[in-house]
Amino acid sequence: MADSATDPGIILELTDESSYGGYLCLDRILAAQQPRSAHHDELLFIIQHQTSELWMKLMVHELSAAIDHVKADQLSPCFKILARVKQIQRQLFEQWAVLETLTPSEYVQFRDSLGPASGLQSFQFRAIEFLLGNKNARLIDVYRHAPATHAWLSRLLAQPSLYDEFLRHLARRGLPIPAARVTRDWTQRYQRHDGVVDVLKAIYEDPARHWDAYEMCEKLVDVEENYQLWRFRHLKTVERTIGFKRGTGGTSGVPYLRGTLEVTLFPELTDVRTEIRKR
Repeated sequence: MADSATDPGIILELTDESSYGGYLCLDRILAAQQPRSAHHDELLFIIQHQTSELWMKLMVHELSAAIDHVKADQLSPCFKILARVKQIQRQLFEQWAVLETLTPSEYVQFRDSLGPASGLQSFQFRAIEFLLGNKNARLIDVYRHAPATHAWLSRLLAQPSLYDEFLRHLARRGLPIPAARVTRDWTQRYQRHDGVVDVLKAIYEDPARHWDAYEMCEKLVDVEENYQLWRFRHLKTVERTIGFKRGTGGTSGVPYLRGTLEVTLFPELTDVRTEIRKR
């Protein structure tokens, strides 16, 4: 068998612009790791968070597209998009396993190099939370040092989330979504409503009649479940790495992260399961 490296079709005449490295801008990406200490493991810490931000960039891109489709009353394209989001979430979840190889004795050697920098300040994660409906106006104050980012997050804060748009879509289809959930202050976190549970119950008890809405519900459940799993893995990673120290960004650390586990993005999609009856 011929050595694949001798394949006569291999293109050897390349420029920086036309090469693989040029297409991916690898010179800039691989130069973006700038440890502030001489400790061996700081590079792991930086790469872990940079790769997470790249996945989050894709997640913001996909969730924004899903919202646009729902606003246009096109649910079907969302199924592929949210299936992809689920796999992105899986990548983000699995990355914690790599960071968990960083022991407390190792991390403490360079933790002070972070100063007040913290994952709490990830503007892309904040965007994801806003797109999914976990709104908190106070947290955008963290970005006042970056006017463009602050303005972007302010716009997302004031816009309906993916779930809000889904409920508005159901209302346009003639389903009796309560008016208080069709028009409200979008800067506030979503609050459960019995009337929405009733609508979802009708969808779940007759999926053939409401197939696309039924499928959309299940895709949203996938996203929320993976969101909660990521949150829990984050908590456990922090707990095993710094114990009960305060976070570098000023939070209480583990107690703060435990509080985030109480957040429910799409409450009626959980509650409706108790109400479903055999037809």
